[in-house]
Amino acid sequence: MDLGLAGRRAVITGASKGIGLGCAVALAREGCDVALAARSADVLARAAKEVQEAAPEVTVTTHAVDLSKPEGRQMLLSETGCAGGGGADLVDIWVNNAGAIPAGDIATVDDATWRDAWDLKVFGYIDLCRAVLPLMTGRGSGVIVNVIGVASLRPQPSYIAGGVGNSGLVAMTAALGSRSLSEGVRVVAVNPGLIITDRMGDMLRRQAIDELGDESRWEELIPADPAPGTVEQVADVVAFLASDRASHVSGTSVTIDGGASSR
Repeated sequence: MDLGLAGRRAVITGASKGIGLGCAVALAREGCDVALAARSADVLARAAKEVQEAAPEVTVTTHAVDLSKPEGRQMLLSETGCAGGGGADLVDIWVNNAGAIPAGDIATVDDATWRDAWDLKVFGYIDLCRAVLPLMTGRGSGVIVNVIGVASLRPQPSYIAGGVGNSGLVAMTAALGSRSLSEGVRVVAVNPGLIITDRMGDMLRRQAIDELGDESRWEELIPADPAPGTVEQVADVVAFLASDRASHVSGTSVTIDGGASSR
């Protein structure tokens, strides 16, 4: 299926690895010029090389910024031409993906950890949507895709900060996307379940401490039915949602977890 994305411009946050990098590769293969944002310039450089090798014909830029801080978010907006009312012709697709809220129950996630995690993922997504959405509505076109997480559907006490934060981001997506289509813009989200990334190991190690009392036993907790998904399975959905093939989809969060949350 031709998604008709050739020549469009996409910004992906948290793009140096995992799902963010997968989204960058998928969009680049569809012909999008892509801007990759993450904290580490070195890791971003390796990611950019991978994207460029996958799609030699597109333009790949990198932006080493700390999106947990307002000044980092402003820097990314400036570098991508989206600050001060600009950027109407510079960004067609914005993928919010940066952020990894740590696991733990309400007693084990301390105040600083909780706030730092939300500064990056929750307030990071909010602030970037606040900045980018008016640019897109002013032009009359554009798509924002928020990569959130399946914990928003079934919040668990063992992942309290993530469940609560993700639920808020799903609500924001629904609120913005419920009206944005009237101005030519769509706001959508994906909720990945357990996906094969470095983060999967981190999450399961925390769960192994809570449930088994031994971090080293985390692999025992990898489910077989359904098995964890792949980055590519998430990225393909993101690319579809960002395309005109999904032109009547807005305010919706698509779950990608092999049916696990429906059981």
